[in-house]
Amino acid sequence: MQPIDVPDLLPPANRARLQQAQRLDTPMGQGRIVWHAWGERRAGVAPLVLFHGGSGSWTHWVKNILPLVDAGRWVLAVDLPGFGDSDPPPGGTDADAMIEPLATGLRTLLPGEAVDLVGFSFGGMTAGLLLAAHPKLARRVVLVGAPAMGLTSGRQFELRAWRHLGTPEAQADAHRHNLGVLMLHDARLIDGLALQVHIANVARDRLPRRRLAHTDILARTLPRVPCPVHAIYGAHDAVYGPAVDRLEGAFAAAALDFRGLQRIEGAGHWVQFEAPATFDAALGRALAI
Repeated sequence: MQPIDVPDLLPPANRARLQQAQRLDTPMGQGRIVWHAWGERRAGVAPLVLFHGGSGSWTHWVKNILPLVDAGRWVLAVDLPGFGDSDPPPGGTDADAMIEPLATGLRTLLPGEAVDLVGFSFGGMTAGLLLAAHPKLARRVVLVGAPAMGLTSGRQFELRAWRHLGTPEAQADAHRHNLGVLMLHDARLIDGLALQVHIANVARDRLPRRRLAHTDILARTLPRVPCPVHAIYGAHDAVYGPAVDRLEGAFAAAALDFRGLQRIEGAGHWVQFEAPATFDAALGRALAI
């Protein structure tokens, strides 16, 4: 079993359990996609697949995996192509270049099985594109903080560049700023584990010039997704700003089988990290419907 790099600021017992992940690789052109699995397969229980956000990795779910395992789920968290330990996708640098490699990977690992698919942010947009092209891969999808619903014009925030900065301290200051304007609403969390996870992830982002998240591609794609669609968002999601109040109507208008939006008060874009217990409960409700 290849070791998995787990943040060392987690509680030791949780870190030890996460380090027991099984690593599964699937081919992608001349490279590979890396998947991580926890828990035990159970008859009659669909695999639960997690797609992380942009400039991320499986660690976007670092607070949620063990509660899902303890609830009896077999959890499969991917490093999307071009992020984490996975190679960049051939033929592109955005979500649309990932669709066929991800479909091949899921069919390789889970032939003939429909999963419960949960996608955060960029991963939610990617999940929508994937299921529009390959609808039999999932029996339901939960979109968490997904962009590209066409409710805003232009960016709602400005991120700071960091790679050019000369010291780790200056880079860390830029990362704190970026966590604050995009990912987290509670300023008390913009350090420690959040900073460690974020710095490790953005350093391995190998997909420049992504643009689809700033379009309405998810809203245009959802009419081709036949399975039930659930949504979970932080009430202060910086991707939408005030337009977060219009999200439920936009999903209802776009999705063929929309099952509702759960809004988590006091949380921002990275809602599953910022309010893990409340998010886990909301996800449990979505997966039970």
